[in-house]
Amino acid sequence: MSSAHFPFSAVVGQDDLRLALLLNAVSPAVGGVLVRGEKGTAKSTAVRALSALLPRVDVVPGCRFSCAPAAPDPDCPDGPHEAGPGGERPARMVELPVGASEDRLVGSLDIERALSEGVKAFEPGLLADAHRGILYVDEVNLLHDHLVDVLLDAAAMGASYVEREGVSVRHAARFLLVGTMNPEEGELRPQLLDRFGLTVEVAASREPAQRVEVVRRRLAYEDDPAGFASRWAGDEHDVRARVVAARALLPWVVLGDTSLLQIAATCAGFEVDGMRADIVMARTATALAAWAGRTDVVKEDVRQAALLALPHRRRRAPFDAPGLDEDKLDRILDEFPDDEPEPEPEPEGPDDRGPGDEGPDDGGPDGGGGAPQGEEPQAPDSPEAPGAPDTGGTSDAGEAPDAPESTEDPRSPAPGGGAPEQAAVRASEPFRTKMLSVPGLGEGAAGRRSRARTAHGRTTGSQRPRGQLTKLHLAATVHAAAPHQKARGRSGRGLVVRKDDLRQATREGREGNLVLFVVDASGSMAARQRMSAVKGAVLSLLLDAYQRRDKVGLITFRGAGAELALPPTSSVDAAAARLEQLPTGGRTPLAAGLLKAREVLRIERLRDPSRRPLLVVVTDGRATSAGGLGGDARELAGRGARLLAAEGVTSVVVDCESGPVRLGLAGVLAADLGGPAVSLDGLRADSLAGLVKNVRTSVESARSPQGAGNRRAA
Repeated sequence: MSSAHFPFSAVVGQDDLRLALLLNAVSPAVGGVLVRGEKGTAKSTAVRALSALLPRVDVVPGCRFSCAPAAPDPDCPDGPHEAGPGGERPARMVELPVGASEDRLVGSLDIERALSEGVKAFEPGLLADAHRGILYVDEVNLLHDHLVDVLLDAAAMGASYVEREGVSVRHAARFLLVGTMNPEEGELRPQLLDRFGLTVEVAASREPAQRVEVVRRRLAYEDDPAGFASRWAGDEHDVRARVVAARALLPWVVLGDTSLLQIAATCAGFEVDGMRADIVMARTATALAAWAGRTDVVKEDVRQAALLALPHRRRRAPFDAPGLDEDKLDRILDEFPDDEPEPEPEPEGPDDRGPGDEGPDDGGPDGGGGAPQGEEPQAPDSPEAPGAPDTGGTSDAGEAPDAPESTEDPRSPAPGGGAPEQAAVRASEPFRTKMLSVPGLGEGAAGRRSRARTAHGRTTGSQRPRGQLTKLHLAATVHAAAPHQKARGRSGRGLVVRKDDLRQATREGREGNLVLFVVDASGSMAARQRMSAVKGAVLSLLLDAYQRRDKVGLITFRGAGAELALPPTSSVDAAAARLEQLPTGGRTPLAAGLLKAREVLRIERLRDPSRRPLLVVVTDGRATSAGGLGGDARELAGRGARLLAAEGVTSVVVDCESGPVRLGLAGVLAADLGGPAVSLDGLRADSLAGLVKNVRTSVESARSPQGAGNRRAA
């Protein structure tokens, strides 16, 4: 028998990932798993292998919605079903592609038949296919927000609703939700993070022996998938049996008052918002006890539940990575000791071990080492227990000891001459900024910044559908069909509708833009207090870009030229990290920075022509170096700015000039770019009124002198 997927039991390491997946298999009410980690860490491999461990499901024969024969869904679109014996099939694992449409996810109605025949012709989507199985979303952070909202709502309610112009269909949709993501490609919104029950951080092992074992098993699987799977069939059977036993034991597990106090104190201590964390921790601790074969929840179950359920929910500063202070967790739990002493761990017999319980030298079925450890929760007094003291020198997950700001001599000459290079300084506290937007109506990816034609938003008109009809404009459809009723032989009350009559609603919403930052890091910006304020302003704009679902890029210029510090990406965290490490010093090649921006925007326009750019230039406006271009530095900067304006790039200049004497060079640069100049203080939302209006006004004034005259008269 061949295996479609790599065996779950053969995955090396990744103990937390495997445990989180198995806990959801035991209790789907836990709420799913979000797996975060770098590429090539077996995220997808482990998820795809999990479906083989789920028990088979009984279904009503012919039902497209997988109703259970013993308790069929009374609202099933294929129903009603009579209770009775049914068929059996394996649990499914359904994958949701990043580019899927809403109709592909929830299903679609035949609007033409609904209007003309009055029938609900429903084509099920992926949510129906995943019912009573696994729904896997790879790169969930790249999925459109409205699809994630629909997905998580269905997971929370256990049902999917499809509404089309008053026609409604509902069906059950209970599934184990698993999402994977690479944080380098962008984060999920906090509201969406909270909807995943558990989260796991995965990374490739740095142990050579473990890496060798990964390669050995992968090569063995690729050479002979069927043979490799057969060697691990016994271990797979053991884990599957253990999942079934834990599911049967789950209703009998008791969650005592002491455990509830531990859960509540932990959630309060880490300042998580809302009550979802408490509920998820309670369900996870109960599943942990059932997985261990116990009917009572102990402190170690609560501790492990906190490590899986709280890192993505704790309150943290912008751009901080999820994590949990384990020392603080232990202090909170120690305030509520268990009422009764915990049972001593019993010695394991040869038949009691799960597929992940062999030691590293036991030898696995393929002769290449045993299966990874960590599936069986250990007793709290075990020296290998997760609660053992950490001697690695860190107190918070992902937080390293403070390092020196720089090893460079601040007196050393900067590249290209000018002021000496200075060490990087920390950004000041971020603040809420006024919204900057691109004027006009775009058609880019859905977001929250500029106006655009989108699939969701307010209805602004109608048009003939291009392809499948998704959003019916009812009034326009009736208006198109009305003149032809007599010719079509209408005799009853119903409206005779043909396909040519259907009209698609056009909607207006918001799009995400490409926000390209061009930051002056020259010697004129090198005063520590000043550069800290500049970095704080850029960090604030980055936070705004993250919330508005933009792509961001970062260009810096100093010394002899300009550098693309971060190519356009959806990972705002990466931009914040590059900004934090930015040193200053040297002359000011402003023209080089602007020309570099023009080149980056040209390339991005070819890659993604529908995504409109917003250029944010952070500088005091000085130009003291030609950056190897030859000629007058100030004149070159003006020419570069006018080139960008001629290409229709929307620009904003953040004026960093300070002191009692101001040259106003940033204002001159803004005029050449055709956009406004905003001071650092004026960037704050509470001190600058109508910045969006100013951006639009500046662009419109540059393009329409008559309109500018009318505004002055007003």
